[in-house]
Amino acid sequence: MTENRKPPKTNTATPVMSSNSAQLFEILNQMEQGIVAWSPDGVCRLHNDRIFRVLELNTCDLRVGMSREQFLKISVSYGVISQAKMDEVQGNFKSGQPFHFDRNMPSGRVVSSFARPLMDGGYVVTFTDVTQFRRDAADLDKAKKAAEAAETKALALLAKEQAWRSEGKLLAQLDEWLQSCKSLDELFEVVRRFMPSLLPCTDGELYLYSNSRDVLDGSCTWGEAKTHDHIAPDSCWALRRGRGYHYDASGAGLECQHMLDAADGIPEIENAICVPIVAHGDTVGLLHVVYPAQMERRRVLEANEFALQCGEHISLAIANVKLRDELHDQSTRGPLTRLYNRRYFLEALRSDGVMAARKDESFALLAFDADKFKSFNDNHGHDAGDMVLRAISDKMLDMFAKGETPCRFGGEEFSVLVPKADTARGLVIAEKLRAAVEEVQVRYGAGELPRVTISIGVASYPADGTMPQDLIKAADKALYAAKAAGRNCVRAAADVEGKCC
Repeated sequence: MTENRKPPKTNTATPVMSSNSAQLFEILNQMEQGIVAWSPDGVCRLHNDRIFRVLELNTCDLRVGMSREQFLKISVSYGVISQAKMDEVQGNFKSGQPFHFDRNMPSGRVVSSFARPLMDGGYVVTFTDVTQFRRDAADLDKAKKAAEAAETKALALLAKEQAWRSEGKLLAQLDEWLQSCKSLDELFEVVRRFMPSLLPCTDGELYLYSNSRDVLDGSCTWGEAKTHDHIAPDSCWALRRGRGYHYDASGAGLECQHMLDAADGIPEIENAICVPIVAHGDTVGLLHVVYPAQMERRRVLEANEFALQCGEHISLAIANVKLRDELHDQSTRGPLTRLYNRRYFLEALRSDGVMAARKDESFALLAFDADKFKSFNDNHGHDAGDMVLRAISDKMLDMFAKGETPCRFGGEEFSVLVPKADTARGLVIAEKLRAAVEEVQVRYGAGELPRVTISIGVASYPADGTMPQDLIKAADKALYAAKAAGRNCVRAAADVEGKCC
């Protein structure tokens, strides 16, 4: 097809027309659209001159009296439509229904053809150049999509920022509660309650190294997790590698041994993370988080970052609690016996007195010392004496681990506060302690030291006094009475009331 061809100035194929027809034809020639009318049998009735410019035709390509099939074949020969499209268009004309289709012109223009049926069965077809319209529409669609993409990105950034703020708020709340904990038991309770909100739908466990550091003890759980009593340090890849470890069942990851040990009776784990708990540069525990099945990888990766942050906050809190415990122990316990010191004991005695008065309860006070300990030191040396004191304190720590307050009052003098106990129960407990100490054998060097016995005095609140100094004085009187009775025995304050010590 020849480009830039000029349409004819007159329609030489148009027959002689009446004045009205000539006026109509003049109007059609003024339109921007190309127009052709087909008779019911597919013969061109009329067309305007604009059609040659719109369809890039030669004047011989269309004339009144030309068949529609011939006209369509010319379009096929020019490559404007395909043979299949021509057959489809012919079928549409036979349907008697309106239809339209596009013509892609060789010049790159797009012409929309719209066919409307006439009352007599013929058709009138308009041809409109929609090139610029389509370009504008495409540009508008592109701009719309760009705007939608920008909006989606902005919303995603906003959602992410809101998630960060929410996470930051939750972490701040967690941190506030963790830093308020006075003991590890309180810290474990905070972790158990907060983690389901921080990492929804997850199951998790927290482990801390035992004092011997040969195992990690299960400390708390959340969700459906079941903690082991103990796990070995080398059973976790995170502890071995010294950094967080993400297990992904769909990848090449390896399960930790503690995960395999817990596999019986629970669904197979798809994603989990192990986070070492580090305090003052030392690894002190492990945080293990299991994600729900079918969780999106993007969400898993985001949760991993948050779990690592939670681990850092928990690590700091554990470090603070341990430091506080160490400082508290140093200020309230003796380094030799690990028993409470005199100052702590007196504070506990006053506190127990207030609580007992408020709840109308009683408590017992045991006061005892090692019999003839000075001569023991003189005969065997102070190192041997220290070993005996440590052996007595070990026995006390074993016996009094359920709310009692064992104390080394000074030298070889010891005391024990027993809550919710009257004089009778205090005497029973004192006798068990006396018998237990009598059975203690202490090895020193290549041999054994002579057995050491104790004499115990028992007083109770409020029977023997309501003020701390009165109870201590009453227990001391009972202690001196036990020594006067031959040592290695127990006496009650009520039995020696008024006696001189």
